Amino acid sequence: MRISSLTGARIAVAAAFFAQGFVFISLTTRLPRFLERWGMDEVALSLLLLMMVLLAGVGSLVAERAAHRTGSAPMLRLGLGLMVVAVPAITLASAVGFFVGGVALYGIALGLVDATSNMQAVDLEHRYGRPILPSSHGYWTTGGIIAAAIALATGHLSPAVGAFVAVVPAAIAFARFVPRVGAAADGAPAIGAAPGLAPDAAPIPWKPIWLVGAGLVVFYMVDTTASTWGPVYLARSFDAPGNLVALATFPYLVTSIVVRLAGGQLVTRFGVVPLLRVGAVVACGALTLVALAPTWQVAVAGFTVLGAAVALVAPLSFSAAGRIAAGTAADGTAGATADGSAPAEPDRARTDAVIARFNQFNYVGALLGAVLTGFVGADNLRLGFALPAVLVLALVPLASAFARGALNRR
Repeated sequence: MRISSLTGARIAVAAAFFAQGFVFISLTTRLPRFLERWGMDEVALSLLLLMMVLLAGVGSLVAERAAHRTGSAPMLRLGLGLMVVAVPAITLASAVGFFVGGVALYGIALGLVDATSNMQAVDLEHRYGRPILPSSHGYWTTGGIIAAAIALATGHLSPAVGAFVAVVPAAIAFARFVPRVGAAADGAPAIGAAPGLAPDAAPIPWKPIWLVGAGLVVFYMVDTTASTWGPVYLARSFDAPGNLVALATFPYLVTSIVVRLAGGQLVTRFGVVPLLRVGAVVACGALTLVALAPTWQVAVAGFTVLGAAVALVAPLSFSAAGRIAAGTAADGTAGATADGSAPAEPDRARTDAVIARFNQFNYVGALLGAVLTGFVGADNLRLGFALPAVLVLALVPLASAFARGALNRR
């Protein structure tokens, strides 16, 4: 595919990230209402989130296996389709069993979409020859911002109105995503093509990928703590008005998108390592402010700073993992050829497999953020936010691993 022909695919991938963020934040900002409706406490919610995260890991593993044969595009469509079913099951459930079943189905969909949308974005980054991951994750944040704004506007209504969220993944499921090179159709393998990794492929350097993955764990621990427990924190620790608890999420996402959309320029100007190290220190301060906040307004200010501080960790981690897996040596990409066509195609099955497996770090972080925060903060959620304030500093020594293969190692 020539770069000039990739515009439609890039729009489709951006839309997939948008849908993922829109659905996820739509559900998490309604958690206090769900807790009230089904009579759950923090421990029960932690167990429910544990189930969802474990099933998301299963979904990601399914994506890894299936993408070998079909490419990532069909599996991305499947994940979006499952969301269309799961969201109404959660928001319209007439009994707690249906609610839990909807959350379980959403967990599988979450893993499928997480893995395959990042596969698609890494592929696009290679084809374009320049950073794509920061802006792609920025569209996730855009979806989250719109969802949080809608939650603020409809916070006084029944949680059942959230069923309309299913319209978004339904509208995107049949978009034209990035096909695998050598495929007979969009995402379908060519006749006679061997699925999976080539038998003579070079070994995957897992050690540096594990280091970057540890950074991704830290990010999702912080991100899930903020997005999942933030609204509950405002509602239960400060008795904030029910229609305003989404303010724990909304400004966090606004500052995140500002930084992510400028991510390519920031990386070029300052380098990966300084950005991550400074962000980690600022994030520690922001989480400390949240944990010690005397009022919910001060806590919201802490969430706002936190969003900017950690915004680039996830996109830069997937970019680094894809770069290491493909063996490219550019600042986030492999670089385009002189005639404007994409550079030499790496083993996409190999890269897809690495990205799907790398995505598992996402759920380790989510377990720490969603589950551990709930258990540690079962009696006092302030303690739950103090934990990631300390652990986020692990990004300082891990930052250098993100620059592996980059031309600019500042």
